[in-house]
Amino acid sequence: MDPLVILPGFLSDARGFLPQIVHLGADRQVTVILPQGETVEQMSLAAIRDLPRRFALLGHGLGGDVAIDILRRLPEAVTRIALIATDPLAEPPAVAASREARLVAARAGRLAEAVAGEFPATALADTEWQGEVLALVQDMAAGLGPETYVRQTRALQRRPDQQKTLRKVRTPALILAGEADSLVPVRRQEFMAGLMPFGRLQVIAGAGHLPQLEQPEAVSAALRDFLAGPMLLR
Repeated sequence: MDPLVILPGFLSDARGFLPQIVHLGADRQVTVILPQGETVEQMSLAAIRDLPRRFALLGHGLGGDVAIDILRRLPEAVTRIALIATDPLAEPPAVAASREARLVAARAGRLAEAVAGEFPATALADTEWQGEVLALVQDMAAGLGPETYVRQTRALQRRPDQQKTLRKVRTPALILAGEADSLVPVRRQEFMAGLMPFGRLQVIAGAGHLPQLEQPEAVSAALRDFLAGPMLLR
């Protein structure tokens, strides 16, 4: 059984995937690699140093962007790839510019304010545990600190367009989208799945931008089925 490499998203540590680490780690090796570097390309190069010979990839958001770049560099090593709330396109200039005010806030010691702007309540589904998920997001961001916030923000602003990479993929791919995700809407993730010859979209009900925390059982079940599915001949 191939090991699973997890790449948490923007401002997340391993707790961003804790339910999946527990569920999937029962019968396979699970490794969590936090993005390190100034750009997506630097982050993928840094991650490659710690990767096994063959592995499955799971990434969320920025971690998904890094996972795609790892797949670009090591197509024969990646046996499967699962992407959650991931945008394969370069960031639009208007969105990149809108981050500047939050960068100023983070550098001025108002990290919590900046994080709240990145993850508004409207980005998540309206559930009774929405507040708990947002509190965890703030706690993870506080632990990573403002310097990480700045580096990861810059990486998002400069992320490459990966459409060409995805069209060449001959790896089984699962795209998990929260039905209420307002940051990376379902239609964008549907577009990404359509780019990949063996891509499949699964929408998670009752979830937004963080389905792995909002609906952990549904996400873990989808990932378990995907990872146990038949392999493709290359």
